[in-house]
Amino acid sequence: MIALPAPNPATLARRDALVAGLRKILPAADGVIADPVRLKPYETDGLTAYRQMPLAVVLPETTEQVAAILAFCQAQNVRVIPRGAGTSLAGGALPLADAVVIGMMRMNRILQIDYADRYAVVQAGVTNLGITRAVEADGFFYAPDPSSQLACMIGGNIGMNSGGAHCLKYGVTANNVLGVKLVTITGDIIELGGTHLDAAGYDWLGIIIGSEGQLGIVTEITVRILRAAEGTRAMLAAFSSNAIAGACVDAIIGSGIIPVALEFMDRPAIHACEAFAHAGYPLDAEAMLIIEVEGSADEQTAMLERIKEICSAFAPTSLKISQNDAESAAIWKGRKGAFGAIGRISPDYLCMDGTIPTSTLPQVLARIEALSAEYGLKVANIFHAGDGNLHPLIMFDANQAGQMQKAEAFGADILRLCVEVGGCLTGEHGVGVEKRDLMKVQFTEIELDLQRAVKSAFDPDWLLNTAKVFPLDRLPARASLPHAA
Repeated sequence: MIALPAPNPATLARRDALVAGLRKILPAADGVIADPVRLKPYETDGLTAYRQMPLAVVLPETTEQVAAILAFCQAQNVRVIPRGAGTSLAGGALPLADAVVIGMMRMNRILQIDYADRYAVVQAGVTNLGITRAVEADGFFYAPDPSSQLACMIGGNIGMNSGGAHCLKYGVTANNVLGVKLVTITGDIIELGGTHLDAAGYDWLGIIIGSEGQLGIVTEITVRILRAAEGTRAMLAAFSSNAIAGACVDAIIGSGIIPVALEFMDRPAIHACEAFAHAGYPLDAEAMLIIEVEGSADEQTAMLERIKEICSAFAPTSLKISQNDAESAAIWKGRKGAFGAIGRISPDYLCMDGTIPTSTLPQVLARIEALSAEYGLKVANIFHAGDGNLHPLIMFDANQAGQMQKAEAFGADILRLCVEVGGCLTGEHGVGVEKRDLMKVQFTEIELDLQRAVKSAFDPDWLLNTAKVFPLDRLPARASLPHAA
């Protein structure tokens, strides 16, 4: 079970005074939330198995307000939890009892769009899909597309370095961000990067993107916007086993073809998604690939024919190439609704997130199947197969004694397996609280010490998103124990 640091009694004793101080910074009636009933929606994030009511929630609307809040919290020695839409599946926005949650949802403006130089400047509370919707009428789009893109916010995408189905061709968040405005724990506002690639100096963006709110709070982001392709088409390829489908994925990538997307679904996922979306998925298949290409009509046809040839070598049980946009949309409807579809057939599930070399897909899928039998828990595999980003969904019933603990142990074994075959603990969900105690599986103590040194340089008192990323038994005393005000 996931543990959290002990709350600071001195902080809790000063709750009323702290809330009063925050209200001086945000005087609007609804800028500070302290009432227990109104705090309830903030007690958890996408990892709903764990809940903790925060001390208070603040809802700033400007970078300057964020700076004033952080300076106040640093002066008062109060922990801070940054929060976007709360869609984190790794517990990245899980509150602490003595922490102030800074909700970024009101910072939701698109500040600038420059088509000539192909960038947009947006506040952290703009949704992922909101960027594309702002520019699509002019033939542009924002490439990263997490499954939660309708709700998740770009600030959270920065924190977890989110990807999505189309990251195979276009890369993850880190490949699509040019600059950020960052507020440090002391309330200083700094700008990193700019409106062009390869800014001078150290690669600060490389440190900030994926840092999970450990180093500062990003309030504005400059993202790359890209010209939309002439068109896209998708195809389905179904197979008689997970291992064969995995081998086909490796063959497609090994051929030098880079589809826009290459997604994998196994039998439980196929059935759940078809019942949910009625997308026309082949119910007799053990595994299925969704493959999308883009370009001119001739380019699409040429690539699909080549991919069809590769798939045919693996004795597919069915192949279907979409003939129009409506058929492609139907194919994606099932995949984009996959997590909700699994929720219809299982009371609870854990969505794992690890990465592996694509050449190891067959052996990894076979091992996950064996682990499923060992633990007596069903698993549905839905993931970005093209870049080896796995999302096994472990199904369980939290109302049955011991099942949640069993699911967590199963998930930890999957993540250990990812590291064992040359992959890593996370692809796009982040470490959060879910994987922090497995960091010792991925990194040596020297490597962890270097990462903690970076954290301490930005946040000496370890007030930002405490209890995330680093194992609790390796935290500085000031971060893991009650500390004096």
